Amino acid sequence: MPHDHLSPSGHPYRKDDDHPLTYWQTMEIAVRELLVEKQILTPSEITEQIDTMDARSPANGAAVVARAWVDPDFKARLLQDASAASREMGFDLGPLHLIAVENTKEIHNLIVCTLCSCYPRNLLGLPPDWYKTRAYRSRAVREPRKVLEEFGLTLPKETQIRVHDSTADMRYIVLPARPDGTEGLTEDALAALVTRDSMIGTGLPRQP
Repeated sequence: MPHDHLSPSGHPYRKDDDHPLTYWQTMEIAVRELLVEKQILTPSEITEQIDTMDARSPANGAAVVARAWVDPDFKARLLQDASAASREMGFDLGPLHLIAVENTKEIHNLIVCTLCSCYPRNLLGLPPDWYKTRAYRSRAVREPRKVLEEFGLTLPKETQIRVHDSTADMRYIVLPARPDGTEGLTEDALAALVTRDSMIGTGLPRQP
């Protein structure tokens, strides 16, 4: 390889991926600096909030599901008001209305956001790339059984599939059925079986 293709460190040269700020990036910086200047927020408060947002992951939702599996009273509260039940465990969705839908032998629930990519990020973290694609958003409604098969999930023909469409102020989370053979597992061990996809409806929990 010619030396002019090497960086000073000896590695292959790669161009910087710097690019001009977008309109929204510029707007975010301006608003953030204004909030600090007006002493509405401090830089440390902003950093703390960013860290909190980055820490969101499917483990939050898995903890909620596992609690519902072991605590019938909590499960009843979750199905009645998922926002309030999640707050009991320290997961606050703010003004968003969260609805928990339960999978049974007769019914399998699938979550989609046909307009954009509304998603319960406080419980599941960032949405997967496929969740935001136009193909998933349209086909999940039109042919949900085929979409599930492409995820590797083949359901019995007698199982009814219900598709739930999230909105700007309403989110859904699937309460998957507890796997058989998990009667002796602790709540933490149960949470480890709960996958992100099982809380969207495109998958099932892991087997013990």
